[in-house]
Amino acid sequence: MVYYEKMTQQGFDQLGADIEALKKQRPGLIKALQAARALGDLSENAEYSAAKRDLRHLESRLRYLGKQRRYADIVHPQANAIVEIGKTVDLRFDDDDDTDTYAIVGKPEADLDAQKISQASPLGAALLGHTVGDTVTVQVPSGTYPVTIQAVRLTSPPEG
Repeated sequence: MVYYEKMTQQGFDQLGADIEALKKQRPGLIKALQAARALGDLSENAEYSAAKRDLRHLESRLRYLGKQRRYADIVHPQANAIVEIGKTVDLRFDDDDDTDTYAIVGKPEADLDAQKISQASPLGAALLGHTVGDTVTVQVPSGTYPVTIQAVRLTSPPEG
């Protein structure tokens, strides 16, 4: 059974850009491998081992990103106030009155530094299906905490 990973169109497009960038690096790594191989004895050739490892890592990363792209289920969010993948949510953390904004994305796109949380994260999962004004309880390993949804909007305007 094939499992399709949900993601936004932006995440899908980013995977494509990452793949293209890696493909552009491949010729340089192949040349480095060929140059290192020309140095002679491969059993004690550190440059050859490093070049081979780097090329193998690049090929592995290309296969991984290709599979993510091949098995992507692109989500097209509706223009409404319900939290789903592809929406940006303004939240108030009720326990300390702090506020923050997060984009809800698929697991492959999650990047906390960029304020992108996965729909499978404790916060993302708790928010899904709720709307503005709802207070939800987020279950984390250390306990629970309440958040109130203050605003929900499309992360980017729909194409069309």
